[in-house]
Amino acid sequence: MLLQNGRLVKTVKFKNPTYIGDPINAVRIFNDKEVDELLFIDIEASIQKRGPDYELIAKISNEVFMPFGYGGGVRSLEDVKKLTRLGVEKVCINSYAIENPDFISQAADISGSQSIVAAVDVKKDFFGKDCVYHHINGKNTLWDVVEYVSMLEQKGAGEILLNSVDRDGTLAGYDIDLLKKVTSVLTIPVIALGGAGSINHFVSAVNEAKVSAVAAGSFFVFYGTHRAVLVTYPEKGELRKCLK
Repeated sequence: MLLQNGRLVKTVKFKNPTYIGDPINAVRIFNDKEVDELLFIDIEASIQKRGPDYELIAKISNEVFMPFGYGGGVRSLEDVKKLTRLGVEKVCINSYAIENPDFISQAADISGSQSIVAAVDVKKDFFGKDCVYHHINGKNTLWDVVEYVSMLEQKGAGEILLNSVDRDGTLAGYDIDLLKKVTSVLTIPVIALGGAGSINHFVSAVNEAKVSAVAAGSFFVFYGTHRAVLVTYPEKGELRKCLK
């Protein structure tokens, strides 16, 4: 769930955010649908150089029935402590890990590695090479993806949320080759994100790329070719049957 100025939005390739609705209303729907886990990412907190919206996070915490995580503007150990106290089970760190990789170690020391998720945005360059993408300046970094995720694991990250910028919001399927490249070198869980448009895409990521979990945005909030807003979630039985 992407947050922008307290609203839920969805992007395509990290651009053109479409308004989805009120986050609290979406939480209530997902409660009814028995969703496994929710992750909220404030896509403008770091860009605006501000911290997390603790008031909104507290409201979310009071509503959710399932584990939830938060990312966006997390740049201090006090941020990590506050989020944990509010009931956030997984703190997601993205841009600040690029600027200060040691922050992952520091955060893991106070909250435990199991609570620290390192989010890695990946975008292909002109030559088709997978590069770590810095969403604040909108540019690729010089980090090689495999070297970067390996370093994050060594620093103490408990999970890697691997997001394909080129697939974001397209519903065209995960970048399986990218996922394979990362899962082959890590021992910590990898969560696939970016491009899911069907349950079959979940299956491919789990069975072919060996990811530990799959995440999606557009698949759960849009319906039909015209992308009408419809917050929904597959039946548990349907998911279990496909992922056996």
